[in-house]
Amino acid sequence: MQGSAARRLEEEINRPGSKRRPNVNTARKNREKAHYMNFGYVLFLSVALIATGVILTGYISLQSDITSSIKNISRLESRLNTMKLDNDEEYSRITSSVDLEEVKRVAIQELGMRYAQEGQIITFSGKGGDYMRQVADIPD
Repeated sequence: MQGSAARRLEEEINRPGSKRRPNVNTARKNREKAHYMNFGYVLFLSVALIATGVILTGYISLQSDITSSIKNISRLESRLNTMKLDNDEEYSRITSSVDLEEVKRVAIQELGMRYAQEGQIITFSGKGGDYMRQVADIPD
């Protein structure tokens, strides 16, 4: 029983630098790490994680709103350009359909209109307006 194998085993177990010592050190380090993970630290990390999630969710929501606004602006600009083109085409159609010589002939022959003669034209100065209201009779 007191052979060489038994003695060595007993010596290694009791020796301060034996293999069991790293296990004790590892356990001690784990206990120290667990000591630092107290309730306050876990609470702080949880709040930080929730705050980060809320901020990122808000950021993604804002990016989505910006993208949809850009698409809406693009759609409205396209609609405006189409309406301008339609308006220009309609204006050209109307102006090309009016015969000014026919308007002049009807005004002179059928309605009895005449060109203004000397002294019939009276000039008024408008003060900052695009139109003028007549509030009294025009002098002869």
